[in-house]
Amino acid sequence: MSDAAKKKTGKGELRETIVIIVQALLIALVFRTFAFEPFSIPTASMQSNLMIGDYILASKYSYGYSRYSLPYSEVPWNGRIMGNAPERGDIAVIRPVPQSENYVKRVIGLPGDQIQMIDGRLTINGETVEREQVGTTVDRDSSGVDIPVTEYRETLPNGVSYVTQEISDNAQFDNTGVYTVPPGHYFMMGDNRDRSLDSRSLSAVGYVPFENFVGKAEWRFFSITDNIPPWQIWRWPGNVRFDRMFTSVYE
Repeated sequence: MSDAAKKKTGKGELRETIVIIVQALLIALVFRTFAFEPFSIPTASMQSNLMIGDYILASKYSYGYSRYSLPYSEVPWNGRIMGNAPERGDIAVIRPVPQSENYVKRVIGLPGDQIQMIDGRLTINGETVEREQVGTTVDRDSSGVDIPVTEYRETLPNGVSYVTQEISDNAQFDNTGVYTVPPGHYFMMGDNRDRSLDSRSLSAVGYVPFENFVGKAEWRFFSITDNIPPWQIWRWPGNVRFDRMFTSVYE
């Protein structure tokens, strides 16, 4: 084969490689935009249901699409298309209005609901939500601070049940006024009640517009302790939580 032919063949192979890479990137972009997007859990606000170091997949199609479900939320587009309303008890990825980062919280209040905390007990529309103590454990936050907590099984009016954690029933947001959820908005809370910045803080999170929902959390696909970067494979032994991988976030 002549040098010219070799050069032509080399250029063809390079072109094919570039085309394959571009195609793969486009497929990944489309999948992330319209199907599922991965997110990491960097804080303790949803423990022990979602642990620091869990990696989850959120479905984009569950709530439909808005600019916040796109890779770049700066797109000049308001509203939501093909959207199904969130249900009470859903774990959702959201973009609170005052924030520039995504949060992961549980849907507690629907539009028109009245939400209040009284001595650590959640009330919805004047009714105290059922809560049963299930045990005690030690909770570790993202700074490595360990605190004893009490675990409760909370059951919402629609039957959705999950475990919450409380350091005490007299913490900052354990006694509040009544929050009336505006039309088209939702009231979000973390399961780790005393270590969660959520809708109880109106200035930091507040009521979340439906437009600001990114997706519905569905599965854990990876989990590692202490926020160790997943690419540090040499640290996997003894740190990867295999029992949490490929499990529903609602188990």
